[in-house]
Amino acid sequence: MGTASKIISVILRVGELVCASIVTGILGYYLSILDDADVPDDGRIVYAVAIGGISIFFSLVLMPPLRYSFWAFPLDLALFICWMVAFGLLCNRSGTQGCDSVWYWNTWGYYWGGWWRTVPVARISPAIVGYGGCSSWRSSLAFSFIGGIIWFGNALLGLYVSFSSRKDPARADSESSSQPQTKESENPAAVEQS
Repeated sequence: MGTASKIISVILRVGELVCASIVTGILGYYLSILDDADVPDDGRIVYAVAIGGISIFFSLVLMPPLRYSFWAFPLDLALFICWMVAFGLLCNRSGTQGCDSVWYWNTWGYYWGGWWRTVPVARISPAIVGYGGCSSWRSSLAFSFIGGIIWFGNALLGLYVSFSSRKDPARADSESSSQPQTKESENPAAVEQS
C-alpha cells in the first residue's frame, strides 16, 4: 500500500462524495417540490436519492487512506452497480428524447419550473414549459454516471492494493528462516570489517 494508492484513493473518495452530493441535492430538491405540490413521489428518483445518501455516508467513512478502506472493494463494486441501476432508471424516465420527452415537460419541467402553481396539468404543453430545469436534469444524469464510474475505479484500486500487498506465506517463511537476524547481518559494513 504505497503513497500513490493512498492519494488516488482519497481523490476518488472526494469525487464520489461530490457526485453523490450533487445528485442527491438536485433530486432531493425535486422531491421537495413534489411534496409542496402534494404529488406522489417518483420511485426511481427516490431510489437515486437513497443511493446518493448511502454513497455520501460511505465515501466519508472510507475517505481516510487506511487499510480498511482498501479492503472495502466489494462495497465499492456494489455501489458501482447501484449507481449504474440508478443511472439506467433515470435515463429510462426521459428516454432517448431527453428534455424533449413527454415525461420531462409533463413532470420534471412542469414541477421544477413552478408551472403547477398556475397552469393545470391538463393544459400543459412543451411550449409552456420550455427547457426550464433541463440543465438540472442532465446534471443529475451525468453525475450519477460519473459517480458510478468513480466507485468502480475505487473498487479496482482496492482490489489491486489488497491482493498485491499479500505475500506468499511459504515464501515469507523460507526467507525468514534462511537469514537469521543478528547484529552483524543487519549492518553489512560491520561484517566486511571483521
